[in-house]
Amino acid sequence: MRHLKGAVAVAAAAALLLTGCTASGSKSSGSDSGGTLTILTQATQINLDPAKSQNLAITTLGLVERRLTTWDIEPGKPAKVVPDLATNTGVASDGGKTWTYTLKSGLKFSDGSPITSQDIKYGVERSFAPELSGGLSYHKSLLVGGSDYKGPYTGGDLASIQTPDSKTIVFHLNSSYGDWPWIASMPAFAPVPKTKDDPKTYGEKPVASGPYQVQSNKNGTQLTLVRNKYWSAKTDRVRSGGPDEIVFKESQDVATSAQSLISDVGSAKTSFMADYLGAAQLSLVNKNPDAKKRLVTSQAGPINYLAMNTQRGALTDLKVRQAIEYAVDPKAYIIAQGGSQAALRATTLITPGIPGRVNYDLYPSGADGNVAKAKELLKEAGHTSGLNLTLWAANDTSSQAQAQALQQGLQRAGITVTIKPMDDLTMYTEATTDANPDYDLILGGWQPDFPSANGNIQPLFASSQIGGGGYNLSRYSNPEVDSLIAQATGEVNAKKAESLWAQADKRIMQDAPVVPLTYSKQSFLRGGNVQNFFVASFPAYPNYLKVTLSK
Repeated sequence: MRHLKGAVAVAAAAALLLTGCTASGSKSSGSDSGGTLTILTQATQINLDPAKSQNLAITTLGLVERRLTTWDIEPGKPAKVVPDLATNTGVASDGGKTWTYTLKSGLKFSDGSPITSQDIKYGVERSFAPELSGGLSYHKSLLVGGSDYKGPYTGGDLASIQTPDSKTIVFHLNSSYGDWPWIASMPAFAPVPKTKDDPKTYGEKPVASGPYQVQSNKNGTQLTLVRNKYWSAKTDRVRSGGPDEIVFKESQDVATSAQSLISDVGSAKTSFMADYLGAAQLSLVNKNPDAKKRLVTSQAGPINYLAMNTQRGALTDLKVRQAIEYAVDPKAYIIAQGGSQAALRATTLITPGIPGRVNYDLYPSGADGNVAKAKELLKEAGHTSGLNLTLWAANDTSSQAQAQALQQGLQRAGITVTIKPMDDLTMYTEATTDANPDYDLILGGWQPDFPSANGNIQPLFASSQIGGGGYNLSRYSNPEVDSLIAQATGEVNAKKAESLWAQADKRIMQDAPVVPLTYSKQSFLRGGNVQNFFVASFPAYPNYLKVTLSK
């Protein structure tokens, strides 16, 4: 899961048209295929090493490297985990502690060699190496022996990953984990041939298993991908493989990229922005009828929230926390975030687009809060002369505007808030590692790394995530909730797990450790010849794997 600074978001719909490659890699027939797609990004470097990547399954890395499973993302539909290199999403045994996968037939790397289960085992193992740190690491604590393993360069192999033959791979976990099929879709589960691995350089030009391979990679300037002739659309249900070539132009200024795409001339016609638009760029697009047609804006996405330190002062009292739920001015906060085109009011912890989410509102307060109800609760809690609280917020312009909107809303109920602006990294480091951080309130944002309510609930509200680098910013601890989290995490039946997560969501909000503020919305702009460009209900980004170009 990732902690977010500022607004991030999701979802709008566009037509979905699949075009792919044949087994030989040639283009299939269809009106949308071929050409050079350009992706404009402000990133200064794109590392394609699966062990070091936090890349989502539907963005950059997914063009080059497949995994055991992946995500089926379509507009208007919930996200699904589906087979990628494997024949299914995993067969559970031993009550969900053992997961077995069988590879599809005919899979090949871009050098023509077969993809084997040993390649996937090695790919997972190298993600444990200290020199390849930084990637998503859920599997490291889940696999038996993972906590002590240091990777294949110094530690040999990991016995909890077995490969009885070249097409079978078995994972042994410390405990039952129903979301393992989602874990197997993460970058570390891409195959890596041991004989081609150099940990210092592999991320520059990995051996491809997806529809594209690296032609050139000039850090800070340009990454160019061309077709992998050994990729077969017959084994790949999620990737279109439409463009002949994909070029990532790095170190691009967002404002300059937006201006180029608004004009929609030359190479801009076959380009899109990897970065979402800020308020200034959105204003320009909205004034241009043609560009506005090419804008994709999400309906709802990652959650922004106000965490209350439940272990500190007056905030240990449930009535005080409930008063804050009512006193916040949602309308003012949304305006501060950029208005209705940038945010949708939130009332639940599980975000839209996550399977099993149940919509509810335990603290209905109208568009701009319920000050009278807040004052009543504060009076019941014995705070008749008001309350003084400290709010930590990042020191960027957007976060400070949002903090001020919260400050003004709470002041109406007699709650005086002192804002402490802090460097983003310093703020979250202190909030997550200090034994007793001195904030009462702190602004947070959260984007799950995979489409399960697990990603919304466990990292933010399990008592095990208090301190030690965990993101339980409200320092919330409830044995009943911990029990629900444990049950849901270990439940292999998806529907039963979803029901348990929904129960946990509402039970947590009964204790009011956070105020859900908004689900972020963000907008992406494409050129006129870019087709099948959409953001679904999850995650907060366009699905690169489906994009094609009109002739």
